Amino acid sequence: MHITLKRVSARLVEYKKIKELYNSAFPSDERAPFMLLMAKAGKENVDFWSVYADKNWVGFVYVVNDGVLSYVFYLAINASERGRGYGSAVLRTLKRLYDGQKLFLALEQLDESAENYTERLNRRHFYEKNGLLPIDGRIREGNVYYDIMGIGGTVTAEDYGHLMESYCGKILKRLCKIGIV
Repeated sequence: MHITLKRVSARLVEYKKIKELYNSAFPSDERAPFMLLMAKAGKENVDFWSVYADKNWVGFVYVVNDGVLSYVFYLAINASERGRGYGSAVLRTLKRLYDGQKLFLALEQLDESAENYTERLNRRHFYEKNGLLPIDGRIREGNVYYDIMGIGGTVTAEDYGHLMESYCGKILKRLCKIGIV
């Protein structure tokens, strides 16, 4: 399977599908406004990729970079394409693309009382199977707390704070209460 990444723009044929997948794959309290993602995608340190497997559109990935950090902000595979190995192939591609970086992501905390506990557990196993390891600390974005997984080393609160400040700006970072706790 060959994974290809293309930069997302409003002119991309799959643009509408990407927006629909974004809105369906992530709970509303975990989504930034899509227009904000698009506006920030024009920044030098942001990679918003449309993902293709053997020329077939399968999903998207949104990565924010700063220094040695690459934060997989969003990764989603189209529901009709899940379970075919595309997510694993995308992670292998990202590991190559961001080689030498601390590649990390945030995922819902394991909470046995959560309605989607099994889904959370399966997601964690998926990332572990693909070589990502738990990283100490929790990310807070607004009122939501996440566990951290990644490769390449620890992500410090200072490094994460700098990354998010370069992405959001100082004011938005403070308003959104973003940080590692």
